[in-house]
Amino acid sequence: MIRKMKTFFWLIGIVALVCLVSYPIQEAKDAWTIWSSPLSGKVVVLDPGHGGPDGGAEGSDGTQEKQITLKLSRYLQDYLQEAGALVYLTRYEDEDLSSDGAGSLSRRKSEDIRNRVQYIDEKEVDFYLSIHLNAIPSGQWRGAQTFYNPNSEESENLAKFIQSEIKTNLENTTREALGLKNIYILKKVEAPGALVEAGFLSNDQERELLKSDDYQRKMAASIYQGVLRFVTEREHPSSK
Repeated sequence: MIRKMKTFFWLIGIVALVCLVSYPIQEAKDAWTIWSSPLSGKVVVLDPGHGGPDGGAEGSDGTQEKQITLKLSRYLQDYLQEAGALVYLTRYEDEDLSSDGAGSLSRRKSEDIRNRVQYIDEKEVDFYLSIHLNAIPSGQWRGAQTFYNPNSEESENLAKFIQSEIKTNLENTTREALGLKNIYILKKVEAPGALVEAGFLSNDQERELLKSDDYQRKMAASIYQGVLRFVTEREHPSSK
C-alpha cells in the first residue's frame, strides 16, 4: 500500500513538472508570435473615399468610386490585421461622415472631409491611408498613383514605398509618388499618411480590372507590401 502511494505521488510530481516546464514554453511561443508580427502594436486608419450620396468618380457604365474604395479598404484591412495592426475604417458601409442636416451635397462633402480628418486624429494613428479612384474626360489615362504631403518626410517615404510596390507587382503605371500641398486630408491630418489613387474608372480596360475581386486583392496586397517596407526600412532609397 505504501509503495503504491509513493508511486502515485511520484507520477503526480512528474505531471506537475511537465506542466511547469511546458507553460513558459507556450508563453514564449505566444510572445514570439506577437513580437514577430511585423505590424504588431501599429494603429492604422483606412479611409475609403466618398460614400452615401457622394459617389465620387464614375465610369461610363455607372461604376462608382465609392463601391470599389470600400472593397479595396476591406481587403487591405485584412492584410494589415493579419500582420498584427489595429485597423479602423472611416466608414464601413455606403455612407458618408456628414450629419443629416448638413444640407447640399457640397456642404455635406465639406463636413464629411473635416470629420474624416477628426476621426483619424482621434485614433492617434501611426499612419493612415486614403483610398480613391480617378476619372477624367479622356479614356486614355490609366494606372495608380500615390500622393503625400511634401512637408512630411515620413509621408513621402510611405507613399514612395507603396507606389514602388504597385509599379513592380501590377505593372500598370510608370508614375512616381507625388507630393501635393492642396489635398485637404493630406494637409490637415497630423500623422504620416498617403492617398492612393488606385486607377482610372474612365479607362474601359482598367475599370473592368478595378471591378474584379482578384485585381482588388492584388492592389490591396501591393499597398500592404509597401506598408511593410515603410515600417521595416523607414527610408525609401530615392529619398536619400
